[in-house]
Amino acid sequence: MDVHPDDIHYLKKAFDGLETKLSRFLETESPDWIIYDFAPHWLPPIAAKLSISRVFFLIINAWFLAYFGPTAAMLEDSVIQTTDPEQFTVPPKWITFPTKAAYRAYEIKRTGFKTGSEPQNASGVGDWYRTGCTVTGCNAIAIRHCREFEPNWLTLLEELHQKQIIPLGLMPPSVEESGGDPNNDTWMPISGWLNKQDVGSVVYVALGSEVALRPDELNELALGLELSGLPFFWVLRKPSGSTEADSLMLPDGFEERTKHRGTVWKNWVPQLGILSHDSVGGFLTHCGWSSVVEGIRFGLPLIMLPIVLDQCLNARLMEERQVGIEVARDEGDGSFTRKSVAESIRLVMVDKEKGKIYRERAKEMSSLFGDKALHDQYLDNFVQYLENHKCQD
Repeated sequence: MDVHPDDIHYLKKAFDGLETKLSRFLETESPDWIIYDFAPHWLPPIAAKLSISRVFFLIINAWFLAYFGPTAAMLEDSVIQTTDPEQFTVPPKWITFPTKAAYRAYEIKRTGFKTGSEPQNASGVGDWYRTGCTVTGCNAIAIRHCREFEPNWLTLLEELHQKQIIPLGLMPPSVEESGGDPNNDTWMPISGWLNKQDVGSVVYVALGSEVALRPDELNELALGLELSGLPFFWVLRKPSGSTEADSLMLPDGFEERTKHRGTVWKNWVPQLGILSHDSVGGFLTHCGWSSVVEGIRFGLPLIMLPIVLDQCLNARLMEERQVGIEVARDEGDGSFTRKSVAESIRLVMVDKEKGKIYRERAKEMSSLFGDKALHDQYLDNFVQYLENHKCQD
């Protein structure tokens, strides 16, 4: 988490240095299974040679992997190596059911889809080639998804990759298991502030710590929160790998003008404690899958501001499910205004007609996203699968 996004390719090169020692470990310990993510492209043939069964584990949902097509395209690393990035602005041809899953032109640029020029890559191995190798060499794909929610994507994954797809459920965390102590020095002032607010009145704002907004975007978001006139709790942390020089500049006088109804918190927070608090009525999010699951788990409608990668597709699917709306943006450069931020917040939080639909829909979906017994059963089924399918080669 301390590595700047621009330097992640060095982390992958370092990770590849594990090959020799991990090979020796597997040979010595002889496990029945090894579970891995997209990065160790060299691992499947090593494990197969040792008769160790393999699971590719995707911590995000099914539609992101399915969107980029069959394994063969990944192995060619051509899935995002294209002279026509506009092709990603519509659902790809292999998705045979209706969906709004697609990128916008400005998201393609910001996400880093290749358009003929290779970005710096110290490892020499592209991410999609890594993914293609790890998927090709696995016995099964485990994924943070459930059949009760968007099941078509799980079926599509099976068709695209010809692999056993094992949904693990949505893995909804509980407040008690989140690691936050309700009596610690961080939570006490936060809960004290939240306790003073009216039920359902506060919009919680958290855009993750991996990708930063540009200064102009940060400015418009702040002024949009101010313009909305609603109470807010904004977690504003520097992104991974940032330095003291990378300051988070808020508009002049913003914190002073909004101090009676808003809080800007610049350190870690117990997010689940905040999301579950009665005073919180909406979640302004970057749409990382964990954040989406946590927000809907507590029945909160979403005000969505996706930035890159899976966040963009998540936002399309969540808006399709009417659990929230995206902040309106310029289709050319992706910019948004304080007015669009304020209007989106007020629509989701207080509008008595259209906004009511989002609030009610989010509450309905919370019964699925927060069904601990259901999602625990998925994990139990996964363990049982591992026990019953050892040494598949």
